[in-house]
Amino acid sequence: MVTLRTLRTRARILDAALDLFERQGYDATTVNQIADTAGVTSMTFFRHFATKDAVLVTDPYDPLIAEAVGAQPTALSPLERTRRGLLAALGDITPTEDATARRRVALVAQYPSLRAAVSVGTGATQDAIVERLVADGVDPLDAAIAVSACLAATTAALLAWGSAPVDVTLADLVRRALALLAPAGATP
Repeated sequence: MVTLRTLRTRARILDAALDLFERQGYDATTVNQIADTAGVTSMTFFRHFATKDAVLVTDPYDPLIAEAVGAQPTALSPLERTRRGLLAALGDITPTEDATARRRVALVAQYPSLRAAVSVGTGATQDAIVERLVADGVDPLDAAIAVSACLAATTAALLAWGSAPVDVTLADLVRRALALLAPAGATP
């Protein structure tokens, strides 16, 4: 069970890491510096984030996204269920989460070495959504293809967002990306 204390500690570590990455660069920042700045031990850091790059590319939203996809009507195609589920999950992003995500994305965009970490994070999201679709009777290959298409569009929007004007939200770009995958006549 996730406690409020756990969430606060994770948020402190994330804020400390982002501040240090922005001030002195990702490569020059160590896990020990992040832990010290956050007022935790290195061991506590690693309880929350498996690696330094995980601070930038992991989030606690995979179960929520999978749930949003699972809540879509099973009569829809796997692609449309995934697309609509991702759009539904966007409604749960708070302005604070949006601002933090923008900082994370801007840093990832600066460091090409972090692109592999983005793929790992996306893989975890994909696994959660595919598992949910398969549990509802969708063929595993069909689920994987549908989810891959939607997450590729979402990732492209996410990476473009780091350099978008400040008044453009992540939700704006994700909606635009997923609209391109909508069947003819479907609501964007």
